[in-house]
Amino acid sequence: MNTQDFITREEKYGAHNYHPLPVVLEKGKGIYVWDVEGKKYFDFLSAYSAVNQGHCHPKIIAAMQNQANQLTLTSRAFYASALGEYEEYICNYFGYDKVLPMNTGAEGDETALKLCRKWAYTKKGIPENQAKIIVCEENFHGRTITIISMSTDPLAKKDFGPYTPGFICIPYNDLDALEKELEDPNVAGFLVEPIQGEAGVFVPDEGYLRKAYDLCKAKNVLFIADEVQTGIARTGKLLASDHEGIRPDVLILGKALSGGAYPVSAVLADDEIMLCIKPGEHGSTFGGNPVAAKVAIAALEVVKEEKLAENADRLGKIFRKELSDIKSDMIGIVRGKGLLNAVVVTPKNGKTAWDVCVAMKENGLIAKPTHDHIIRFAPPLVITEDEQYEAIEIIKKTFKEFE
Repeated sequence: MNTQDFITREEKYGAHNYHPLPVVLEKGKGIYVWDVEGKKYFDFLSAYSAVNQGHCHPKIIAAMQNQANQLTLTSRAFYASALGEYEEYICNYFGYDKVLPMNTGAEGDETALKLCRKWAYTKKGIPENQAKIIVCEENFHGRTITIISMSTDPLAKKDFGPYTPGFICIPYNDLDALEKELEDPNVAGFLVEPIQGEAGVFVPDEGYLRKAYDLCKAKNVLFIADEVQTGIARTGKLLASDHEGIRPDVLILGKALSGGAYPVSAVLADDEIMLCIKPGEHGSTFGGNPVAAKVAIAALEVVKEEKLAENADRLGKIFRKELSDIKSDMIGIVRGKGLLNAVVVTPKNGKTAWDVCVAMKENGLIAKPTHDHIIRFAPPLVITEDEQYEAIEIIKKTFKEFE
């Protein structure tokens, strides 16, 4: 079978809910992937930052294999020896009292929303069914019915109603709008991405997160950080929230929590918040399973042992400077933090960001457009400086082809 054969089979038997780049991948190692014909590519998407530690990291894969040979799943009907070890490790790692383990980022966000509402009624004293949670325009927290209810993306939302109530949507990076809505005594939480990844790596003004956090504290409102994409060293700090020295009341993690080897997500909070949830009120059959526990420990160990946050910070500055220096009418804004970066593409002669990505693929580097006119660049954080310069040359060459 060739590339087109694989694509045709997927299109015949799979739901058409994605629009992939026309490349069929078969193997990955570190920062590279190979297609079914053996062609090698730089991976500059990293499965939307799930593969921060690189493809098939030997330490993470070994942890998964070892545990898979011993015990894979008990459900939470019983205790498992691996779970407590993981819970202690991740709580100490991020500095929280408790963790609620789940599988996906969307589940993590749903968990945080339920936790916030439960806290609102049992601790803050908001009347039953009156709690409100503030969210931001252009957000992306997943695709469940409740999450799309607070989305402003027509593609994610249209024809999926009726929608879940209880959300107030304000412009991102707008402190005045936040302050105004916080006057409502029924507001329980503010859910925010420290950097809006799916919106095109939109980085808020310096000080925005810190001031937003302080405004929430003044009104006894939970500051909930969705760090599913921005966390685990991607932006040059362990958490993107760390850039402004804030500690979210509720922290949502996923993606790179497993290094891309397994579905693992987590919600962290202190006892005052987390213990609002009682037995039977929330859970997941696979959440916190033994394989996930061991994989997550290994993934987090790799981040510290290989100093991935420091590498992302240093190489991100080089990357943005090099791309800003490219002379191309198609390159508008270059923005980002750490190794989460984006280029806003100006269409030229009918050619768009999609065409640029297809051309980059032909030249040996894969990335993906978001919102039609933005290309997100997010390589695995194990990339070296020499490897990054080699990848930058591919990007430069590709844009030159459109001149």
